[in-house]
Amino acid sequence: MRTEVNIDANILTWAIDRAGFDLHEFTLKVPNVQKWLDGEKNPTVKQLEDFSKKVYLPFGYLFLKEPPKEDLPIPFFRTNNTKATKVSVNVYDTILLLQQRQDWLRDYLLDNEFSELPFVGKFANSNDINGIVHDIRRTLKLSENWASEFRTWQEALNHLSEQIENAGIITIFNGIVENNTRRKIPVQECRGFILVDSIAPFMFINNSDSKSAQMFTLVHELAHIWTGHSAGFDFRQLQPADDPIEKICDKVAAEFLVPKEIFNQLWNENPNIKAIAKFFKVSEIVIARRALDTGKITKGQFFAFYNAHTQREIEKKENQSPGGDFYATTKKRLSITFASHVYNAVKSGKLLYRDAYKLTSLKGDTFQTFFTKHL
Repeated sequence: MRTEVNIDANILTWAIDRAGFDLHEFTLKVPNVQKWLDGEKNPTVKQLEDFSKKVYLPFGYLFLKEPPKEDLPIPFFRTNNTKATKVSVNVYDTILLLQQRQDWLRDYLLDNEFSELPFVGKFANSNDINGIVHDIRRTLKLSENWASEFRTWQEALNHLSEQIENAGIITIFNGIVENNTRRKIPVQECRGFILVDSIAPFMFINNSDSKSAQMFTLVHELAHIWTGHSAGFDFRQLQPADDPIEKICDKVAAEFLVPKEIFNQLWNENPNIKAIAKFFKVSEIVIARRALDTGKITKGQFFAFYNAHTQREIEKKENQSPGGDFYATTKKRLSITFASHVYNAVKSGKLLYRDAYKLTSLKGDTFQTFFTKHL
């Protein structure tokens, strides 16, 4: 027997809009929805379940009398405006997912008598750029010219990520929601976000972004931890939003990656972006950004360089073969540190497999294979 359900049309249209779909296009692909909206027929429970999956909405939300208010849990800054009032459902769901992981990890670490991280919020009421940069380097055990030890800036980025994790900061690189390749997170909407916490801070970097921009985003987020402010940002053309904290974090990232004094000396000797990038082991786009900051090139020159550089990276990525090692990717999507805590909790009986599956977005054999052979 088919069980039909009467659902408010406003909830259906809200759910479609929330998922980022055009109503007309959506109803063309799913004709039954138009009949539900027009009141010609009611959906079955099974049809509603399928609908909820298509619009990335918990099934129970469809039975509400009116759409719930979904406030952004953290400030989200746009380069051209101060704050966003709404983000796409993919970004929103990713923030909520990492908050859930953070809540579990915080409780787990406290239960196991881990100490709070002394650097979180250490410069909460300070605009001492050099002081923040020095303390980040000291905490991560990096010298001023640490990157020069590496052959390429990609290797420098990997080392920086490892040192951040070693300091107790969970670092997530992902460009989709969980492992769902159909739910992409556009770089132009979200380059990253940071969930500040005194014992379990979480950083999210959009892995769909160019590697060159990821390093700048990474250090920008570190600065947010030191100043004690959670936030998300689109960081378009590597430009901060018009907000005091965003500007401080932006300056910290620039000074951390390319110290001004050394940069000025090198530029005066040879104003060559490629050569200076090679010295600092950062991408050329970061050097161009530093040249803009120090008044050596104009905004027009920087944007022209940025757009050309970004286009080359896009073309390079398009020419790369799709796919990759799922388990290697999973390490970046989960963070080795977070995954290790989850597995230790499972082995000690403090976490059920069912809950571990939910926390990691891995199930069954995939979960076992990752944790026993690839962690």
